[in-house]
Formats: sequence, C-alpha cells, structure tokens
Amino acid sequence: MVPPYGVAAGLMSSTPDPTTVLVIAGPTASGKSALAVRVAEVLDGVVINADSMQVYRDLRILTDRPDSANEGRVPHRLFGVLDGADRGSVVWWRDAALSEIRTATDAGKRAIVCGGTGLYLRALLDGIADIPAVPDAVARAAAARYAAMGGDAFRAELHALDPITADRLSPGDAQRLQRAWAVATGTGRPLSAWQADAALPPENMTFRTVLLFPPSPVSADAVERRFRTMVETGAIVEVRNLLARALDPALPVMKALGVPQITAFLDGRISLDEAVRTSVTATRQYAKRQRTWFRHQFRSDCRVDAKFSESEFEKIFPKIRELVLTLEC
Repeated sequence: MVPPYGVAAGLMSSTPDPTTVLVIAGPTASGKSALAVRVAEVLDGVVINADSMQVYRDLRILTDRPDSANEGRVPHRLFGVLDGADRGSVVWWRDAALSEIRTATDAGKRAIVCGGTGLYLRALLDGIADIPAVPDAVARAAAARYAAMGGDAFRAELHALDPITADRLSPGDAQRLQRAWAVATGTGRPLSAWQADAALPPENMTFRTVLLFPPSPVSADAVERRFRTMVETGAIVEVRNLLARALDPALPVMKALGVPQITAFLDGRISLDEAVRTSVTATRQYAKRQRTWFRHQFRSDCRVDAKFSESEFEKIFPKIRELVLTLEC
C-alpha cells in the first residue's frame, strides 16, 4: 500500500488520528462540495476551499460557491474571502489553508479540504516554491507584450529568460507564459529555478485523499445542467455587477468560466444561447483538463467513480470513515 501524503513508510497505524486532514477532490460538477458538507456534518468537520475561483466574493453563483444554506450547516473557510480586484496566488492560498487546517485541528474538528484546482492541491500535498510576489505593473506588462507580440514571439523571448519553462509550454498557453515572464522579469530569477527550491509539505500533517471521478458523459451532462441553472438563478446579473466595477480585464476573476461569454452577451456581441453554449463548451474543456491532471498527477487513497448524490452517500461514507480513522481504505 502506498503511504498517504505526509506519512513515511512504516508509520502506518490503525489508531484513529484526529489530526488527519481529509482532501476531497475532483473535476468540476462532480459533487465534491456536497460530499464535503455531508462528511463534515458526520465528522464534526470544517470545509476549507481549494478552488481558485471560489475564493472571490464577486461570483458566488458563477463559481458555484456553497450557498448560505450549506454554509450554515457546517463551518466553511476561504470561500469568498478575496475581492475581485485582488490577485489570489497559490502561495497565498497554501499559507491560508494551512492556517485554517491548524485552527480546525486545534479546536478538535476535522479539517476537510475540498476543491479541484490542481495547482492548489499539489502545493498543499507536495509543497511549493516560495516565489516572491510579482508587482502588478510587471504582470500587466507581460499581458501587454503577449498581446502585442503573439504567442510564438513571446515564447521565444521567454526562452532567453527561462529556457526550461519556455520549452515546457506551448505558444498558446498565454497565462503560464506570462506568469513565467513576469517572475523572471520581476524577481531576476527564472521560474524554473524558484520551482527547483520547492518547500516540503508540513511534517506534522497527514493527508488522506478522496477523488470523485464520475464518467466523462456524466460530467458533461452535469456541467450543462449546472450552467443553465446558474443563468436562471442570477449569473447574468452577477457578471453585470462585476463589469460595473471596471476592473482590470487581466485579473483572475475576469477570466472565470462564463465571465467572458456572458460579457459578450451583455455587450450585444452574441446571443444568450450562444453565451450559454460557449460557456458550457469552455467548462467541459476545463473539466477534461482536470480529469487528465487527476488521472496522471493526483494520488488518491480512495477513488469514487460516480457523481455524488444523497443516494450515494451511504455507499461512499463508510469508505471515507475507514480511510480517516484507520489510514486504510
């Protein structure tokens, strides 16, 4: 059996460990948030967000953040804590998540990390390089140069600054190319060099991982149903209010799934049907990328090949209880 994250071989135990952190992960629309709430109710837990868009308070509906009813059932942390004008980062999130985990554990509660952002999960479970913050002006300069030069030329310029990262990215990977350029320019050191200094995960924490991994057709159907519900329950108003703030289009919140498409509808460039269709397509493509990441880069202690529902809970929970209490599944 492969030891869990944070546990060395030979240290497995059947003794219940109240400090074991449960991580519930999965692609978008897999039902992981609902599962986390149900588990937290039974295990006296605190749900800690690991979704890079759900940290922003501006987009409760469009990012599918837990509603007030679910937030009232169990404690929720790191949901809607950043203003849309802020730039969340993986370093910020990891520090905040570790703090919330320690607070929950110290209070005798089970910490339950829930989300699907692979970069966040990898940082929590495997550690992350302590890269200094890049000034906003440098990030804006990276975006402007990419737009002016195009992907191929920009990647060639990055190659002179950070050949290792440039070789790993395609010309169309605008976000990562710009990030690498901004880090190299803003810190004077290549991103690849910073990443080589990655910190180790906390020594005093044991992480146990559950992966919700419904079949692709089930996931695709769930994505469409969920997005149409979002539109019916206020997503358009939510985006209109966001646009009224006149934020920098390069900010993460402005790139959230559905925001560019609904913006195009509100500007009169496309119909609502087209906005919904293209949003669903973009979300399905994102889910596909998540599935690939989870399949190849995430070590799950328990994998559930189904979308969570209340009817599934009685099947899923015994596995989770055994996983957390005995370190076996």
